[in-house]
Amino acid sequence: MPVHARSLRRVPGLLLACTLVVTLVPLRAAVAPPRLQYQMTTLPNGLRVILSEDHSTPIVHVAVWYHVGSKNERAGRTGFAHLFEHMMFKGSRNVEPEAHPSIIASVGGLSNAYTTEDVTVFWQTLPAHFLPLVLWLEADRMATLRIDREAFEREREVVKEERRMRIENQPYGRLSEIIYDNAFTTHPYKHPTIGSMADLEAASIEDVREFHSTYYVPENATVTIVGDFDSAQALQLVTEHFGPVPKAPRPVPKERPVEPEKRQERRVTVEEPWPLPAVVVAYHITYDGHPDSYPLHITSKILSDGDSARIPRKLVYEDRLALSAFGAGNITEDPNLFYAVAIVQPGQTAEAVERALIAEFDRLKEEPVGARELERAKNQFARDYILGRETNQEKALHLAHAVVIHNDITTADGEFEIFTNVSSSDVQRVARTYFNETNRLVIHIRPSAGGATR
Repeated sequence: MPVHARSLRRVPGLLLACTLVVTLVPLRAAVAPPRLQYQMTTLPNGLRVILSEDHSTPIVHVAVWYHVGSKNERAGRTGFAHLFEHMMFKGSRNVEPEAHPSIIASVGGLSNAYTTEDVTVFWQTLPAHFLPLVLWLEADRMATLRIDREAFEREREVVKEERRMRIENQPYGRLSEIIYDNAFTTHPYKHPTIGSMADLEAASIEDVREFHSTYYVPENATVTIVGDFDSAQALQLVTEHFGPVPKAPRPVPKERPVEPEKRQERRVTVEEPWPLPAVVVAYHITYDGHPDSYPLHITSKILSDGDSARIPRKLVYEDRLALSAFGAGNITEDPNLFYAVAIVQPGQTAEAVERALIAEFDRLKEEPVGARELERAKNQFARDYILGRETNQEKALHLAHAVVIHNDITTADGEFEIFTNVSSSDVQRVARTYFNETNRLVIHIRPSAGGATR
């Protein structure tokens, strides 16, 4: 409904009172994107194959998802999944080291890889008529990857240097490690994807070969192809190249340590050579695909998506307690964390920042989110969702994530309606479920001697 605001404008000779009428137009929920068209099959060796034709451009995207990430590593042997992100480019029976990306680039394509807590993904986008080439390359390294001592030792040093550059030599680079090391006692989410220096140094070639033979096998992989191709011909090519790859000699391990339920607040103080103090407030939450995960995604938007979200607006712009404040729900295959971080403003105290962060979580439990703020958050989600399905690569990501993480390809489309139907009471319910003192971790990170600027 219209909102009337009275304003005064000064004009020569008199003061004129006038009424300014501002009409607040209700936000409308975004229209769902077109449903993805696909077909899915499983080869006799266990390899899952997703095919989705898109003839809008003469390109094709191929992604191979291995269902292995840092959560599949054991204590003392961390960083192996990320190490294999590197090792998979070190040659196979028919391809020389580093030749895979060079071959893709030589035909006008792009290729890369990444590792997360849950998966390791190798992808390439290239002209559509080179689809047989990329399938041959991926099948060759799945079946005949070289794992020799020299390549292993060389890549271990590369990964160690990457860790130094990205984590150890960056201000606040160890923030995530500090949070997860203190939040988890049992589950492998406790350790970082890149691994620790000690574990990388202790790894043997035998450890690495065993890890590869266990997880980089057809029944633990999903091949997703999106682009300009004929599905029948593409499936024939996939069968021709990947079909002969033998199954693993033993079943892929599925069991992982379960993090115990938290029964009391944990408080930690650590020192780091950082210029300013930081405060972390974190809560354990549920897994990706659980009914509570959808309102938790929306809650993340409300609390921390953009400068106008609650946490940065309150701590940075209104109360000026923090130089920076951010957070998110890290919603993954296994239960993970919802956390907020604030870098303390000089002249303010970590205790005041902690109270302000906790107050924002408590406010969600005590006050229902207003209709406009909720609609804003849902529209932010819709924006991300729709823009995140524009390219062949992004469509492939949605399809593969649905299959690998949810084990249900229909969620690639079905989640949009779930998100748009999240209510204010849903947000309040999950806040009351998870944002509790007994489920809370509070970390104060103080600058160590020589690390602070005064």
